[in-house]
Amino acid sequence: MSGLLRRHRDFRLLWCGETAGKFGAAVTNVAMPLVAVATLHASTFAVGLLSACGWLPWLLIGLPVGVWVDRLRRRPLMLAAAAVSLVLFAAVPVLARTGGLSLGLLIAVALLTGAAAVVFQTAYSAYLPTLLAPADRAEGNAKLHGSASAAQIAGQGAAGLLAQLAGAVNGLLANAATFLVALLCLLGIRHREPRPAARDGAPRALRREVAEGLRLVADDVWFRTMTLFGAASNLALMGYQSLATVFLVREVGLSAGAVGGLLALASTGGIAGAFMARRTAARLGTARAMLVFELGVPCLALLIPLTTSGAGALLYVAGSFGVSAGVVAGNVLKVSFQQSYCPPPLLGRLIASSAFLNYGTLPLGALLGGALGSALGVRTAMWIMTAGVPLAALILLFSPVRTVRELPARRTEPGPGAERDQAVGDPV
Repeated sequence: MSGLLRRHRDFRLLWCGETAGKFGAAVTNVAMPLVAVATLHASTFAVGLLSACGWLPWLLIGLPVGVWVDRLRRRPLMLAAAAVSLVLFAAVPVLARTGGLSLGLLIAVALLTGAAAVVFQTAYSAYLPTLLAPADRAEGNAKLHGSASAAQIAGQGAAGLLAQLAGAVNGLLANAATFLVALLCLLGIRHREPRPAARDGAPRALRREVAEGLRLVADDVWFRTMTLFGAASNLALMGYQSLATVFLVREVGLSAGAVGGLLALASTGGIAGAFMARRTAARLGTARAMLVFELGVPCLALLIPLTTSGAGALLYVAGSFGVSAGVVAGNVLKVSFQQSYCPPPLLGRLIASSAFLNYGTLPLGALLGGALGSALGVRTAMWIMTAGVPLAALILLFSPVRTVRELPARRTEPGPGAERDQAVGDPV
């Protein structure tokens, strides 16, 4: 280990807890659809609905959560969210063994754990800049995204293996265990945030602060561009990812273990993306690197619908590798940009307002993928949704991102309002 992981104990604990959580999330992303398909014999649309429910809470509670994150200490919120997820994921195998598991209950678990994820992710994204010095944030973001990709690889492979050996339902026990690890790591962090300044807790104040976050995104050309691109990109990404398990099992004819292995192999692109992000940005500039990673590399997504059994399964690996590499590298650049450019008192609301639109399209994408799969066939739906991945990046191409070498390094005025002068600095 070197750098932050060697010298920063609290970051190391946060990194361990977050990596464990990403491993569990990867297990869930494979195990939940497999439970629906193999155990509950759900339809294609029902599997899409299940995926949508995991992201629907971003639309329902994402905006007020951003205000709460700015009002409260972030670490206790993360602890509470991890504890709720631990209990819920551990309950699914218990319900299955007693014969009480149904599609409705599985959807309820997806909704509640999705709500806990909204709280955890928003608080975590705002907590990280308080833990690290500005000079360490780019390295911290790259390490966290890289380890998340590695955890996704291991988690998806483990999910397929667990489903093959012990059943898909028991795979969710692995996710419960990862939230226990995350809880212990968070409890071990010594850094304590200062108490946020007192605010008016009335509902009117809540609405006003939500509106401030939305205006921040709407009025700033950089935040607006990133948010619109993220919303369009996530619509397409979730559209095809919600169909991936059904596509690989029913269209390509793979076993549960092979599906997990294939998804894990494809996710190695995320590690490559995290590794290349800072180096490419240093050579080309952060804005140009973002265009390369978000527009150029994800064109490989068009290989995914060509997947067949046997050697043809490598087409899925190649396509998903490109998508993963582009998404993770783009996220490293975007998160570092947000942490540097956004005033700290508004960071929670910025994250929540952006996520409200970015993640809010995920359930819509899952429902759209399921509806297209039911109406036109799974392979045709995969063609439509994968084509949307590179097309979404046209929003970046026809924006100020195309006209500069570097993304802005700071915002000159802290409050939301009309577009202001921005300073263009060194790579974030």
